[in-house]
Parts: sequence; C-alpha cells; structure tokens
Amino acid sequence: MEPITHFLTGAALSRAGFNRTTALATVTMTLAAEAGDIDLVAYIRGSAVGFAQHRGITHTFLGVPFVAALTLGVVWAVRAAWLRVRKRPPRPGALPVRWGRLYGLACIAGLSHLLLDFTNNYGLRPFYPFQGRWYAWDIVFIIEPVMLVLLLAGLSLPFLFGLVSSEVGARQKGPRGRGGAIFALLGILLLWGVRDYEHRRAVSALESFEYQGQAATRASALPYMVNPFIWQGVIETDRFYQSMRVDSARGEVDPDGRAVTYYKPEESPASQAARQSYLGRAYLDWARYPLVRVEPRDPRDPGWVVTFSDVRFMYPGRRGVLEAYVELSPSLRVEDEGFERTLGTRR
Repeated sequence: MEPITHFLTGAALSRAGFNRTTALATVTMTLAAEAGDIDLVAYIRGSAVGFAQHRGITHTFLGVPFVAALTLGVVWAVRAAWLRVRKRPPRPGALPVRWGRLYGLACIAGLSHLLLDFTNNYGLRPFYPFQGRWYAWDIVFIIEPVMLVLLLAGLSLPFLFGLVSSEVGARQKGPRGRGGAIFALLGILLLWGVRDYEHRRAVSALESFEYQGQAATRASALPYMVNPFIWQGVIETDRFYQSMRVDSARGEVDPDGRAVTYYKPEESPASQAARQSYLGRAYLDWARYPLVRVEPRDPRDPGWVVTFSDVRFMYPGRRGVLEAYVELSPSLRVEDEGFERTLGTRR
C-alpha cells in the first residue's frame, strides 16, 4: 500500500488501546508501520537495483524485528534530544515509557505493513531469504480511498467530538479515540471480507470460460479502486494472455467486449540474454504474467531493446505500468537496464 495508509494504520492500532499501556506508543507504531519501506533507499543506485531490492528483507518475517529495533532507536534518540532541549521532568501522572513494550508494539506495527502489502496485487516475499515465492491476495488496489476515509474518520472524529465534550464539561479517562480507531480497523476488516468474496466470484467466472477454444491454465482477478464488483481479469493459455474487465456481481467476463490478447513471443537469443541480466532475473522472479518483447534499437545505434511487462498491470484502456527494459549490444552484451524508457533515448 502507499505510505499514508501504512502511517494511519499504525496510528489506529495504537489508538485502539496500545497507547494506554506506555508513553510514545502512537509515534512508535505510526513510524514502525511504514518503516519497512526504508528499502526504497536502494533506488539511489538506480531503478534496476531499487526494483530488485524493494519488498525484500525489510518486508519479511525475519526482517520485522530488525526494522522495529531501528524504529525504536530513532524514537529513543529523538526523545533523548528533546529532553535535553526541554530540560523539564515529565508531568505528574504521565504514562512511563516502557521500552520493552514499545519494541513489541513496533513489531506488531511492522507486521501490519506486511499484511497491507499482501492485500494488493504487487505482493511480497514474507519468507525471504529462505523461500523466494511471492504472495499476493489481490483484493485491494495499492491506493484504496475507502480505507483512507475509514482511517481518517476513525482518527479525526473522536478529536472533534472531544472538543464538543470539553465545551460541555465532560471528563475523559485515558487517551481519547479508542472507539474511533476500533471502528476504523473493523471497517477495514469488513471491506476486506467483501472484496475477498467478490474476488473469488471473479476468479470463478474467469475459470468457467474458454478463450479462443482453450481453457485457461491460470486466471487472476486484480482490483480497481473503490468498486469491489469490477475487476481486471487476466488469463493465461499455452499461446497467449488475455486482459479484460470482469463484473463479479453479475458473473460477467468481458461485458464490454474489449478484451486485449497478448500473444507470447517466441524466444530469441536477445530475449534469452536479457532474461539472464540482473534486472531480467529480478523482474521474471516477480512477474506473474510476464511478456518479453524484443525490438531493434535505433539503426544509428545497432543492438536490441528487450521490454519486460507483467500483464496484471496492463489494465484494459490504461497505460501499462512497471515496464522494464534491457538494452543489448549487437553481441548481446547488456549496456543499460531500467524502467520507463523512451525508445531511442539512453538513460
């Protein structure tokens, strides 16, 4: 998921009751819920390295305790610096800081990051490096406005209600916002339940059809934002992939007759060389429906451009995303690799 959803989920988990057990729970869980994306710093070394390292060790069960420790170290350092500047003792009655408990809460928030990333169709490798398989639930788009609304409402409305209560003199015991946070988290679970049910219906509809006289060897339903009844269906046969819309509420496959067929190209020396490149290996390890296409490079600069796409991100009527390229010399030596290349332009 995108960062804001991760941050808000960590805050909601804390406000659901954990912030009543130790000071600094909310800031710790909010930061720890997004800290797994620290692997994005690998993009400094280029898009190929960034892609290969993203959702790697920091998005695993093995990595969560270390990411939690790093987060807690940041919180400790900032608190220590603040206490030196402020030079005041904690106010009477304030919750003490329980560092051991904060570490456990940081681990819980870190696991929430893995869970949220599992729900979308990009996926993650939770058992890496012991097992490199990618897992994805495919039920929620990487940006889900419904989840954002639930989290923002659950975190902000109790504050507004608290202002009203203070005006009428009502007393609040403990930190405010527990009910709103629980409401938001339960709302997300309900949303996932609905989407999972409709996702299963969409996949079942895809598997019940034949495509150009062939049964699908594999089928996936990928989510759109907001609407849980419309999905991108992707099927694979021995010869081709097809991408189409699916209406899970009606069980209709390609209701608007706009399915797109992508035939699998034959292998060539150029495609085989690109597959063995650093980016090619990383991309094909991650891609579920890989499409590898070879084109000649600019005649003034002989060689080949091999493009890697994943059909699950080629939504009908939309420009494909996460498309990678590998440039090869006439002797099939890798000269460049990365993402979103404009043909004829080196990066």
